[in-house]
Amino acid sequence: MLQERGRGAVLVGVARVDAALEHLLQALLAPGPLRADGLFLPKRPLGSLGAKVALARRLGLIDAPVERALSTLRKLRKAFAHSAESASLADPAHSARLAEIYAEARTNPLWAPLETVLAAQPPSAHGPLEPVLRDYILLITILVAFLEATAQQLRPYQPPVVMGFSGVVRQAPAG
Repeated sequence: MLQERGRGAVLVGVARVDAALEHLLQALLAPGPLRADGLFLPKRPLGSLGAKVALARRLGLIDAPVERALSTLRKLRKAFAHSAESASLADPAHSARLAEIYAEARTNPLWAPLETVLAAQPPSAHGPLEPVLRDYILLITILVAFLEATAQQLRPYQPPVVMGFSGVVRQAPAG
């Protein structure tokens, strides 16, 4: 993302968050059939970022501030993808949306060390890293890191009972 600016940075960043959120949900779901069921494909139940965010929140996998951040990123991606003119994270409409999220994300213990690492990066062909892009990269990095870390700690859900044609069957606890 350091090589991207404006629209490219937003689209690449949100795509990476979307993939990490999908990985989080897949970590909790029972394995699908041998032939893929397409649950996460576009136009399918979990094919949109909004549906993934809603399900992750309802399952208790993310808290309310993370839900707000992910929803804001979804809206930001939509605005950047459908903008006919040059979109910028510095635009007041976008920076206002992100300011509250950045305030929450700055409480993460990784923000300050990652900010130091980014500040030490040499300027790219586009020039030095702008503060608005730096903050956006930090937000995306923290979201992806913690979504992936959470996914690594999950096991597929095993319900205590399963409904079948023969009735409701109590499952043996996973051990």
